[in-house]
Amino acid sequence: MIDTHCHLFDEEFDIDREDAIKRAIDSGVEKMILVGFSHKTNQLAQEMAKKWNVFYPTAGLHPSEASLNYLNDFLEFKSFVEKNMVYAVGECGLDYHWDITYKEEQKKLFRLQCEYAIKKDLPIIVHSRDAAQDTYDIIASYKGKLKGVMHCYSGSKELALEYVKLGFYISLGGPVTFKNAKEPKEVAKAVPLDLLLIETDCPYLAPTPMRGKRNESSYVKYVRDEIASLRGITPKEVEEATTKNAIRLFKI
Repeated sequence: MIDTHCHLFDEEFDIDREDAIKRAIDSGVEKMILVGFSHKTNQLAQEMAKKWNVFYPTAGLHPSEASLNYLNDFLEFKSFVEKNMVYAVGECGLDYHWDITYKEEQKKLFRLQCEYAIKKDLPIIVHSRDAAQDTYDIIASYKGKLKGVMHCYSGSKELALEYVKLGFYISLGGPVTFKNAKEPKEVAKAVPLDLLLIETDCPYLAPTPMRGKRNESSYVKYVRDEIASLRGITPKEVEEATTKNAIRLFKI
């Protein structure tokens, strides 16, 4: 298996990081996409990837990083990527859930990262919360030049299939296992298997039966198993397909 979105540099793992990595490997996770989302975490992802060869680091600027200083932040991000090996641009995108003070700056920062990803021939890892239409409109505006994944997708089945038409992958995490998570379950059944990915987003969004606890990469098996159950196929089929998909998208 490949956990296509984790934050194992998070301070929640400071007490047992090596053990958490070992548990992931022992559970069948062969590779982990270690996703940066700020200047600090982009650097941490690089440092961890040099220490453990199971990690594939990315670099991005999360929408919560947007400010009036967005252009300087982007230039710093761009300089960082030029000096380091990254496998994707992101986590980036739009988030209108908590604060829309810098809504326009979020859009500009997202577009800059999209255009840079196209230039570097890298996939993007997209975060979208309470911003479904704006996120889709920006991605669609690149008319198929952009490739990437909708991370921990929480939108409708209909919109997921629109992203599929653009060649985007849909990644599902812990919420697909939640009892009342109707939309993620519909998405899990509807998205073509060759465009589906699995992730944890750890330390966030732990799946059932670990809900409410710290999430970790070893728990991605619960996401795999739920998708298999929903689609009426075996966990091995989901595992093999999503692993192939991750290798294809991230070139790992």
